[in-house]
Amino acid sequence: METSHPYAASPPPTAAVGEATRRVALVGGGAGGIGAAAAAALLEARHRVVLTGRTLATLKETASALGGDTDYLVCDLSDPAEATDLVAEVQSRFGALDVLVANSGGPAPGRVLDVSDEQWHQDLNLLLLGPLALMRAALPAMAERGFGRVVVVTSTAVRQPQPELASSTVLRSAATAAAKLASRRYADRGVTVNCVAPGATLTPRRVAILRSRAQAAGIHLAAAVADDQAEIPAGRPADASEIAAAIAFLASPGAGYINGTVLTVDGGRTEST
Repeated sequence: METSHPYAASPPPTAAVGEATRRVALVGGGAGGIGAAAAAALLEARHRVVLTGRTLATLKETASALGGDTDYLVCDLSDPAEATDLVAEVQSRFGALDVLVANSGGPAPGRVLDVSDEQWHQDLNLLLLGPLALMRAALPAMAERGFGRVVVVTSTAVRQPQPELASSTVLRSAATAAAKLASRRYADRGVTVNCVAPGATLTPRRVAILRSRAQAAGIHLAAAVADDQAEIPAGRPADASEIAAAIAFLASPGAGYINGTVLTVDGGRTEST
């Protein structure tokens, strides 16, 4: 990991006109994919955005490309202790944490009886214990200020299980249940906790999943892509910006009465209502 102790971070922020009214958003997995797209959407909504992830170089590159009020802190969100310290660091450096996007890369594909115990434990930290640590650290201060938004990025696998994505299906389902329980804690103090469940999205992870599916079936990657898209009523995967738009909406003041729910963004693919 390209980092230093305790944090590899962007330089301390300098005050700007209107800074006191600008909300601070922390975005996990912010170096690319859905995380970077969410950061862009939140910047457009005039948030100060703090990216986090494990690799300094990619965080710096993404922050530079996004421009504006974009900062970064290196953190391994699969380590609950680091996740807890991260929230404290954001609050110390930026004065508050108003919006938390609990997002991370997904685990490796694997069927439920093929995933090793070691992999289950690693994925448990990444998909459940890390997000729980973030919420446990962030929610009380949000409630004290009377405003807070937590958006946990999960997957449509929590509603329509995908056999080759066992870890994601099982552990993101647990994270969804945890978010539902957490949503009740400070609901009367301006704090909401919701999930966004993306379907097929144009990210490197989608390519990895389809490549694994193609290898298992003994077919070409192009055939696996075509088969996958044929199952999507919209006829295409989502652009990451379309997932980000849902995240930004749930993070907005206008979504203040939406709490404890799952917003599915999948082009109509999930069959259950």
